[in-house]
Amino acid sequence: MHNRGVFDLGGQVAVVTGGGTGIGRATAQVLADHGADVVVASRRTENLEKVAAEVRERGRRGLAVTTDVRNPDACAALIDQTVNELGRIDILVNNAGGSLAMPLDAWTLDAWDNTIALNLRSVFLLSQGAAAHMKGQRSGAIVNISSGASQMGLPYVAPYGAAKAGVNNLTRSLASDLAPFGVRVNCIAVGAVKSEGFIRSMARIGQDPDEVAARSTATGRAGEPEEIAYPILFLVSDAASYISGETIHVGGAPAVHSLV
Repeated sequence: MHNRGVFDLGGQVAVVTGGGTGIGRATAQVLADHGADVVVASRRTENLEKVAAEVRERGRRGLAVTTDVRNPDACAALIDQTVNELGRIDILVNNAGGSLAMPLDAWTLDAWDNTIALNLRSVFLLSQGAAAHMKGQRSGAIVNISSGASQMGLPYVAPYGAAKAGVNNLTRSLASDLAPFGVRVNCIAVGAVKSEGFIRSMARIGQDPDEVAARSTATGRAGEPEEIAYPILFLVSDAASYISGETIHVGGAPAVHSLV
């Protein structure tokens, strides 16, 4: 059998939000491949059941919990069900998120509140709930999924960019708060990734995902979900035991613009 070494997650329980598709699905598979039992959560039960089955096919326990992370009660119930059914929580991947794209004057207060609840408030609530258990264990790892939008000005998605910038800062604050308890908190700011949602949104506007990504990356393409899942594996593993409070950009090299 392959020796996973510092990447061995045997005996650990992971929760992955947005776990039914894209980065969440790839993360569930990679964590299970490295020994973790995995709870996947999102709003679409059918997708979750498929991913939970894929986790079980890898010889691990897989649990699907239909969850709308915009609902504070649902966030609390997800953590409670994980601990009640699988006994503990060691890893939390706050991957659920998304945004509408609209001109500034089309954004309503409800749309703003919904975007903040989905992308920022859920990260706080789920981290708070998971940390209550991790602190008692004196161990744990949280990875928040942010976006390149947190670090630049983008038209049409200002509330999303603001929420993700909040996630970057929240990561640092949580890391400082939880470090004395052996709990690490890190963040990945992702670039363009060929998740189902991104592919659909590009199709709606008649754009090729790789061509769109090529405008901002020297690599000239969009990423694959697995290319985010493996950095997540690194950050939750003992290989990253001295890393906390960091936001790592995983989005291909920045585009190179000739000066001549």
